[in-house]
Amino acid sequence: MAAAGEQVERTYGNWRKPRTPGIGKLGLLGTLILMGGMVATIMSMMFFGPLAAFVVAAVVAAVLTPLLIQDRHGRTALQAATARIAWWRGRSAGQHLYRSGPLGIKARGSCRLPGLLAASQAVDANDSYGQPFGMVILPQVGHYTVVLECGADGASLVDSDQIDTWVAHWGQWLAALSVEPGLVAASVTIETAPDLGHRLHSEVNANLDPDAPDLARQVLEEIVEHYPAGSAQVSTRIALTYAAAARPGAKRRSTPEMAREIGARLPGLSRNLAMTGAGTARAMTAQQIAEAVRVAFDPAAQALLDASHGETLDWSDAGPVATQEHWDRYIHDSGVSITWGMSEAPRGEVLSNVLAGLVSPHADISRKRVTLLYRPYDPGTAATLVERDRKDARFRITGDRTAARDAIAVDAADQTAREEAKGAGLVRFSMLVTATVRSADALPAAAAAIDTLAPAARVQLRRMYGSQAAAFTAALPLGVVLPAHLQVPAVIREAL
Repeated sequence: MAAAGEQVERTYGNWRKPRTPGIGKLGLLGTLILMGGMVATIMSMMFFGPLAAFVVAAVVAAVLTPLLIQDRHGRTALQAATARIAWWRGRSAGQHLYRSGPLGIKARGSCRLPGLLAASQAVDANDSYGQPFGMVILPQVGHYTVVLECGADGASLVDSDQIDTWVAHWGQWLAALSVEPGLVAASVTIETAPDLGHRLHSEVNANLDPDAPDLARQVLEEIVEHYPAGSAQVSTRIALTYAAAARPGAKRRSTPEMAREIGARLPGLSRNLAMTGAGTARAMTAQQIAEAVRVAFDPAAQALLDASHGETLDWSDAGPVATQEHWDRYIHDSGVSITWGMSEAPRGEVLSNVLAGLVSPHADISRKRVTLLYRPYDPGTAATLVERDRKDARFRITGDRTAARDAIAVDAADQTAREEAKGAGLVRFSMLVTATVRSADALPAAAAAIDTLAPAARVQLRRMYGSQAAAFTAALPLGVVLPAHLQVPAVIREAL
């Protein structure tokens, strides 16, 4: 119990990964196979004898074994084998290599984006206030993405009450996305990189008075020369992805229609972000998005773009000249990257600054990108999911032999259902962490840094083996919703 007048620091938690009902480690699909196998074994014993029953039981055991073997990230042997086979097939077909530019296969020697972004387009439009914003279009899935750049000040020298208020408004902003028409996903990308000082140099030169005293001029020159040394550039970008089809099965809307729809809602979304501690949020133009993507694929291009003084970069030239995907890393132009995915959210309750160390600059990582991925559910779907999750959690209760984790899962599912009934939103979230260095020799130090930062952030990260290119792309603020690009239906994936 806290003493009178003592301030209690607020904690956050109660996030959980929904699980389908099943026996032991088996999901719904595995449980159905087990029950069907038991019936088939009994029928074989009755009509064909013990030998036939043994053969049927052996076949069922062979099918269920890959579903029972799981690693510490909850990944089954079947999923690992499928990923390895898909990697081998793609590598045999040369899909891990990409070449563009004057010696590439693209038309007019352009540098198009690779992989999931190969067919992407970027256009400019104006919102309801006449302000320009850019839209990234993925025609293969009918998604339109707008990117907001925020000027977050951080939590340094800020009272805890103010931080709690920011977190509360951020939760309300996420909950409001569930009723945003046509919105399918949102992401928050925090990117840290060395500050080269070009922007400070341009700003000082543009505002320097030609008649300034020599002493003032000398002080400014020393500031421009020495201030960027050891400093970092932190960028915060929020991507909002809308579907061209207003609902499943509906006709897709055209690009002008989507521009009007998004432009009418963008000012309100940007204005509400100011109460979350994100600072001033402004929509990025297609040119600014192209520059951010260009630097992500080619970190050495940052100095050239900072010193370009307004020269335009076309979307068809925002991609890399060459990339090569390996099983555990991704090589792209002047950078080498490793991407991790979150396999488990923090257990228990955490403080609001739990991710501060993970998103902060690190000396062993040239460029670090932490992306939080959100997929909000509409109120009707959310109510159905929380009630189903309650039933699934109670299904695993087996009397006196109930595991402590299953009992806690029931309490968490009940609390989630109560909060949803009171109006709280339901959001599925994940995290991707990308570490980029200039050479392969620096990869071990960068990987060790992430392995050290992840436990402090109370998250469990798994390196995205066999899908480094797709994970690198999804970590960019471009609205790539990975589940929409998978061939296996979500119903089957969740039942495994």
